[in-house]
Amino acid sequence: MHAYRGPRPTARKFASLELSGLGGDGTFSGYASVFGEVDLGKDVIERGAFRHSLVERGAAGVRMLYQHDPHEPIGTWSVIREDARGLYVEGLLSGGVARAREVFSLMKSGALDGLSIGFRTVKARTDAKTGVRRILEADLWEISVVTFPMLPSARVSNVKHARFFRDRETELVRSLRRTAKLMMATTFKG
Repeated sequence: MHAYRGPRPTARKFASLELSGLGGDGTFSGYASVFGEVDLGKDVIERGAFRHSLVERGAAGVRMLYQHDPHEPIGTWSVIREDARGLYVEGLLSGGVARAREVFSLMKSGALDGLSIGFRTVKARTDAKTGVRRILEADLWEISVVTFPMLPSARVSNVKHARFFRDRETELVRSLRRTAKLMMATTFKG
């Protein structure tokens, strides 16, 4: 095994792979990060966090990896841009790479549906009351297709007309968050 000698991102954040299309040629699109959503690590990516990095690096300079492994590139990103919702991506899995073909098959069946961003935090602010760290600027290095997204709601929403689903675990986490929010509001008001 060869040692990885390039710069490493200092943070990895999991987000949804919300496919708006999965083509027969290995193309897909979705969101690698959703702005304003607190993940299980108590981080939230703010709008504009990737702006500077994308201007400097562009889509061609961000690697598409499998499970954050620098030895497993599986394709290329053709479009990476921020919009009102988050970090929108379009990519192409490399058909000549065995792992990419496996990933494509798993994406089509719904067995693999997470994206994770690897980045270096440039500028952040932590809220003393909540402990939530707001990422204001991030240097984006890679976006990986992963098994377990950090956001419990990070699930595939559309693969060739497959309808969005929510599993019981996702709904339980959402319910617990709502309950905790209500309890915190009641505790501090009373």
